[in-house]
Amino acid sequence: MRALDVIAKKRDGYSLTQEEISYLIQAYIQEEIPDYQMAAWLMAVFLRGMNSEETAALTMTMAQSGVMVDLTAVSGIKVDKHSTGGVADTTTLILAPLVAAAGVPVAKMSGRGLGFTGGTIDKLEAIPGFCTTLTQSQFIANLREHNIAITGQSKDIAPADGKLYALRDVTATVESIPLIASSIMSKKIAAGADKIVLDVKVGSGAFMKNLDQAITLAEAMVHIGDLVGRETIAVLSNMDQPLGQAVGNSLEIQEAIDVLSGKGPAALREVCLLLGAYMLLLAGKVTDVLTGKARLNELLVNGQALMKFTEFVIAQGGDAQIVHQPLRLPQAAFRQTIASSEAGFVKHINAAQIGHGAMLLGSGREKKGDTIDLAAGIMMHCRIGDYLDKNQPIATLYSNNQDKLIGSINYIKKAVCIGDQQVAPQPLILGIVDRNGYQDGRIIQLKQPE
Repeated sequence: MRALDVIAKKRDGYSLTQEEISYLIQAYIQEEIPDYQMAAWLMAVFLRGMNSEETAALTMTMAQSGVMVDLTAVSGIKVDKHSTGGVADTTTLILAPLVAAAGVPVAKMSGRGLGFTGGTIDKLEAIPGFCTTLTQSQFIANLREHNIAITGQSKDIAPADGKLYALRDVTATVESIPLIASSIMSKKIAAGADKIVLDVKVGSGAFMKNLDQAITLAEAMVHIGDLVGRETIAVLSNMDQPLGQAVGNSLEIQEAIDVLSGKGPAALREVCLLLGAYMLLLAGKVTDVLTGKARLNELLVNGQALMKFTEFVIAQGGDAQIVHQPLRLPQAAFRQTIASSEAGFVKHINAAQIGHGAMLLGSGREKKGDTIDLAAGIMMHCRIGDYLDKNQPIATLYSNNQDKLIGSINYIKKAVCIGDQQVAPQPLILGIVDRNGYQDGRIIQLKQPE
């Protein structure tokens, strides 16, 4: 078999066999195929696409290119959750202990943030002493004892994906749906969970800017899961404005604690309850989503979710006193509150601009390896549809660098647009994709927060 023949076959629009895909990927990671040939193949895939069987074959080849985590020593159905990234997306910090408190093992390998999409590992490192690098034996032991373990993404997990993504990033092939789907699912499958819930973000603050794109991606990933025996459900959620109020690592830890205490922003809480309900459904703990939401909400109200979070922090070496003493989290030396220059209704919030503004304050990375300011970020004080009086706070900015603080003020002001006409609140959930296909969020009639 020759790489040139495989490239030409895809260039001409033909489907590749599992053997051809496996050969190409394995030869590439063994450096038997040069970057220029793999780049040609990636562009052929970008232009010609891949069918579901090809995408599944690519996914499994990448998953099997490194360590496949074996969680059979942990009893019960293990469920993982993945978000495609957004602004003020604190869901993992809330969902993992919440679902674990309901008796479902949550095994999660997470990454660091790049750009304005914050990484779960960065957020957890805002907790003094918290260990984000567990060995596989520690990971499994914590999962067995506490029903929850979160660790940084190992380089041994799907290494072919890491090498392929680096090449996609410099060959204008990142946006290919089959390549995105296989990249995400290869890591989820290699991490060992039995079932997977995907939170596919849609809107200005997300990678997928419109609903049609998001549905296509979600359907591809759900189908991959089914083909390889990992049942997968995708929730399409709105990212045209920040999900929570807090944008930034330390700030998001505090907001997660607020939600786990039965408080916090209603929109963030509602999305977490829905995602968590689907995790319970896949684990066989409930028979319908509404029952799952009710059960999880009870755990928020009765304090068991917060207790599980505290247990989780202690198990991974963190300072659990942050739960009741938030000032033990990293604190910014400088802060600035931005006020509305006019009275009116908030008609638009550019989530991407808010995210970029937080990154400029120091909470994110422009490139891999950048040092982040764990205390930096933004606390939003409004959502689309809110009425603001003149001089009412829009947002508060936090940073340890006063120059960055001053430089970000106008940037954040431009992200919030105020008008005379009242605007209806946006739906949080745009739809669900499961093995039966796409269901519109309005048909599902999910309850929105008041």
